[in-house]
Amino acid sequence: MYSTRFPVMPPSDEITRCSWCGTDPLYVAYHDHEWGRPVHDDQHLFEMLTLEGAQAGLSWITVLRKREGYRDAFCHFDIEAVAAMTPGDEERLRGFEGIVRNRLKISSTVSNAKAFLKLQEEMGSFSEWYWAHTDGQVIQNQPQSLGDLPASTALSEQISKELKRLGFRFVGPTIIYAFMQATGMVNDHVLSCFVRQEMPKTT
Repeated sequence: MYSTRFPVMPPSDEITRCSWCGTDPLYVAYHDHEWGRPVHDDQHLFEMLTLEGAQAGLSWITVLRKREGYRDAFCHFDIEAVAAMTPGDEERLRGFEGIVRNRLKISSTVSNAKAFLKLQEEMGSFSEWYWAHTDGQVIQNQPQSLGDLPASTALSEQISKELKRLGFRFVGPTIIYAFMQATGMVNDHVLSCFVRQEMPKTT
């Protein structure tokens, strides 16, 4: 199972990070060890797609703090197990404080798992389908600051439309661009960020 219990580098005048992660230890660890690093594991991709969808209308740190709760609620993101969840399971989760208890977001996680399995069956893997959009390349943006980052792009709009056509929900262009950032399809670490130097140019 993919772990997110990473060490946090101590604050230092010699370390420059993207400003969005602030100084919260959980946020900093996520920035240093996960955000923007290419992901190819389907279960991890399903986890991030679920969490990005859960963020709609909320801050990312709110969802990040509930990550372990999501893992407990949704079978550690075992896609087949989530797809098999019943309406009774969904109703039960509406009383589970470890997740965002929005009825539509809970039900979309289950329906997205079903759509995810169908895509895997047709394409071989979600990862293969997803990364084909860039021919396996990481899009190297050149942001000087947080203000240079777009909310969505033509590619995130394209992927969003395709996912919606395949039956996915909570996959609008802005959510999908955040997903692309999180899973390393785009490198949006600012030019001065120490992590940027470690990022691969291909997958």
